[in-house]
Amino acid sequence: MSVASRPCGESALSIAIRTVTLSFILVAGSATAWAATSAKEPVADKTPNISTDGKSQGLTLEDTNITGAYSGPTALPAELAGGQVARGARLGMIGNKDLMDTPFSVISYTAKTLADLQTVTVADALQRDPSVRSTGQTGGIVDSFFIRGFPIGEGNLGELAYDGVYGVAPNYRVFTEYAERVEVLKGPGALMYGLSPNSGVGGVINIVPKRPLEQDLTRVTTSYSSNSQVGGHLDVSRRFGSENQFGVRFNGGLLGGDTAVDDQEREFNIGAIALDYRGERLRLNLDFINQKESFEGASRPFTVAPGVDVPSAPNGRTNVSQKWGWSDTKEQSALLGGEYDLSDSVTVFAHAGGGRSDVKRMSDQVPRILNSTGDTSNTPGYYKFNVDRSTADVGVRGVFATGPVTHTTTLMATTYQDELSRGITNGTPVLSNIYHPIDVPKQFINAPKVLRVSESELSGVALTDTLSVLDDRVQLTLGLRKQDIESRNYSAAGSVSSRYDDSAMTPLVGVVVKPWEDVSLYYNYVEGLSKGDIAPGTATNAGETFAPYESKQHEIGVKYEHGTFMTTLALFQIEKPSGEIGAGNVFSVQAEQRNRGVELSMFGEVAPGTRLMGGVTFLDGELTDSATAANRGNKPVGVPEVQANVWAEWDTPWMEGFTLTSGAIYTDKQYVNQANTQALDSWTRFDAGARYATRIEGRPTTFRATVQNVFDREYWSGVASYGAFSPGYPRTLQLSATVDF
Repeated sequence: MSVASRPCGESALSIAIRTVTLSFILVAGSATAWAATSAKEPVADKTPNISTDGKSQGLTLEDTNITGAYSGPTALPAELAGGQVARGARLGMIGNKDLMDTPFSVISYTAKTLADLQTVTVADALQRDPSVRSTGQTGGIVDSFFIRGFPIGEGNLGELAYDGVYGVAPNYRVFTEYAERVEVLKGPGALMYGLSPNSGVGGVINIVPKRPLEQDLTRVTTSYSSNSQVGGHLDVSRRFGSENQFGVRFNGGLLGGDTAVDDQEREFNIGAIALDYRGERLRLNLDFINQKESFEGASRPFTVAPGVDVPSAPNGRTNVSQKWGWSDTKEQSALLGGEYDLSDSVTVFAHAGGGRSDVKRMSDQVPRILNSTGDTSNTPGYYKFNVDRSTADVGVRGVFATGPVTHTTTLMATTYQDELSRGITNGTPVLSNIYHPIDVPKQFINAPKVLRVSESELSGVALTDTLSVLDDRVQLTLGLRKQDIESRNYSAAGSVSSRYDDSAMTPLVGVVVKPWEDVSLYYNYVEGLSKGDIAPGTATNAGETFAPYESKQHEIGVKYEHGTFMTTLALFQIEKPSGEIGAGNVFSVQAEQRNRGVELSMFGEVAPGTRLMGGVTFLDGELTDSATAANRGNKPVGVPEVQANVWAEWDTPWMEGFTLTSGAIYTDKQYVNQANTQALDSWTRFDAGARYATRIEGRPTTFRATVQNVFDREYWSGVASYGAFSPGYPRTLQLSATVDF
């Protein structure tokens, strides 16, 4: 089913794109006198060397060394042995830092990992992280996550960062075709990244975009997944100019066909362009993303009626959504970034950009399970959702010394704005069953009127300083951010129904001590910020506004690098307050969730040709306070006691270039309500695969095959913070072939 596009006036994003493009061309053109000596990306050609007689000459690694003058805080960190993760990641305004110099638990998954796992979205990429769980639906229209037991991305307001900036990454789903790396900073990141648009405090997911390479690249990938999803991806990179100072990279993809979910079709198309200019002192980047994803029969999450035990999960391919339902999501984004070296020790930098999301959907909303036999009730609706975002920042970073102490100091100002509009027209209720779906006649529902719902403005000024002594063996990072938060809610008549304007200070203390070259001890105290609530219309104090919530994290850990393998052990505690309706139907800030945890992560090459990635997280979540006295001391919604992941790769000795892969994911029992009377069972999923790297007529070629959920386990995958849950992946076959021309 196709959804006809509708003509509309030129958006603010379109005007912004033209403006930043012109600015990029003018500034870059005026700087052509500067030499381009920027970093060269390492490329490992791990395909067998085939002689003219067709016989293998052995596996040859042709590494390109990193060269060039620039190695500052925004230079891409090198990869750890095995190429699955990077040696460093971005800490927002602090810039990129080596993992051993970072007072946080952080991981950066590389483009190699994204390709070898055959990921389509960021949710696919983070399935291998023991601290992260996806709460989106298989065959659903949105990705959302829990990190360290706290929700990220459930509000669909730009919760993922893009190149260290909020407000640019697509709202509903981020595809990995334009991602060079996917980074996860675990714990509150308000000081480094600013207040997240939807107030997530469990961590920050940052997308490092693909940028032009030093060497030419033309890469074509074709893919297939169950039942008949067929797609193609083109990745092209070129450099121009007398000294290769100009670069362009294009990533485009198409995919369509029946999914592994019954009676469901999915189509998406993506176009992403990255331009850059690399001078001796000036560096500029300009990114565009345009993507569209369409579904017929899109999956929806479930809730369960009070007093009803959650029934056993259906097979993941069972689709309760009506066949005549559809969804159409269009997203556009643009980001202009630049930095200029005032001297060898002082750099100024800035970003400007934004995005727009348009969603139209006629489908089920959130079906409710009514009894233990799996009967459901649901009201379909015609739904429209629009959000416009803009963001800008400017800062200066300097390195200087005071006696034996080296300082890396950053001062930065940020601003972010969003406007949310939506409308919904309800149809008539539909009865069905999670095991035996019932088809009903198509409902004809009028298109809704889209009204402005809310606006937000987040601005702040932050200062950080990392003090280093004894050849960086002892490092102290101090920081402070003043964050201003303003929001307005609108009535159906278009008038302001409630207004919020407040500010808060966010501190950071981070310590790194390296007693030995391969051991790093660290500690951090950091606070996260959440927008203050506005009492809902059902409360007696409706419209009352509350100050921003300040979440607090203490974390202590140790990192051990044993040659080609790295392990991180972290102990943490995060406390987050929230609002609830209590006695007398009064809404107030009187609830608090505290998550304590032990987190073990491992990644790298444990032996030649053998790589491991994964770990285990033990969580002790508790509702330390609640407006309902009986809930105090209970487990929070969606927080399991144990999460474990492992992914292994083995390069077989009997065939050059042939690698076997396998992995497992385990999630413990999770409650779906604060009373802890309804829960999802624990589950384990096994995956397996293989890949073969070779040369065909001299062209590097890689074939990949993966089977997700090998034993076709039926399970509920996870719980959103509002108590909705979804079936897990059915058994799914993925195949792909990649050729470099």
